[in-house]
Amino acid sequence: MLEIFIRQLARSEPLAEEQVCRAVEQLIDESVAAPLKAEFLCLLALKGETVDEIAAFARELRARALQPPLGTETRDRTILDVVGTGGDHLSTFNISTATSLIAAAAGVLVAKHGNRASTSPIGSADVIEALGIPFNLGPEEAARSLREHGFAFFFAPAYHPAFRHIIPARKLCAERGQTTIFNFLGPLLNPARPSAVLVGVPRPELCEPFACVLQALGVQRAMVACGAAPDNGASLRHLDEISSLGPTAVAEFYSERAPVTSTILPEQFPLQPATLADLQGGGREYNAAIIRSILRGEERGPKRDVALLNAAAALFVAGRVESLGEGWNLAAAVIEDGRAARKLEELAMRRVMANGELAEGARNNV
Repeated sequence: MLEIFIRQLARSEPLAEEQVCRAVEQLIDESVAAPLKAEFLCLLALKGETVDEIAAFARELRARALQPPLGTETRDRTILDVVGTGGDHLSTFNISTATSLIAAAAGVLVAKHGNRASTSPIGSADVIEALGIPFNLGPEEAARSLREHGFAFFFAPAYHPAFRHIIPARKLCAERGQTTIFNFLGPLLNPARPSAVLVGVPRPELCEPFACVLQALGVQRAMVACGAAPDNGASLRHLDEISSLGPTAVAEFYSERAPVTSTILPEQFPLQPATLADLQGGGREYNAAIIRSILRGEERGPKRDVALLNAAAALFVAGRVESLGEGWNLAAAVIEDGRAARKLEELAMRRVMANGELAEGARNNV
């Protein structure tokens, strides 16, 4: 079956939704050879994935994921995810994770979907684990954590077990220097199906099409961002975050309204002068220490600034505030009054055990 689709892609012809469904069946079939899967993925990338193709892939793969039993009371509230596609290769600290925890401290339900490191030195799962927060929760435990604590981490491999059959093909593509559709699917496959999403992409031209995909998947409100990051004045690079160093291209939508593009400027916020080096991270414990210092109000420099900037957008997307400026003020307030530190302590000290009972622990991580 993949051979038929390979010939179609070689002619630069797009795949219909039913064809995508059949292709996914082949990709997750362990009996199908990895080189054949890799050829399909490479040709799809070379043709250029369409919005409809990406949305169809996401729908099919999300339908096959383990589903957390989120009750009506949880579903009736806005559920937020803050995530990046990765791929900017700038080795910043885990800005999205810090942002997620600030948003949770401000009262937003946050369902963070993530993985171990792939395109960055330290993945969100790595730093969440280093913070002492349960990161490998089953569906029942994750639903309970989201309901009772306003935050749950959904560890991608645990919710998408079929992905293990695609890994060899992705490695073959990577050896050829070819990115694939799977480099962009992660933020689209959150099993909690968040209604609000702040997502970063590595190139500004991806903002609007990615917003269109999120809208096609039923997300109610989203902002897709790509921030400029001047590198010692010698070159312009891009962050898959909102940047405190230069202008950020964004595409956002609400409900069924078409995505609107705009630019967020650092001058709109009380930011301190900074360079890309000021946002650099390190190992998992180092990055966890940065996040702790931000949430405790100890970090007062550029790392705090970029976390506040992204938290402002997250709170806006979640409908918690009416403007980015108001979001900045609320994010700063939850740090200054101790809510952010208390949220981290709450999450890190209450381990969800395999039997569903809660136990105290991880005091040394707080």
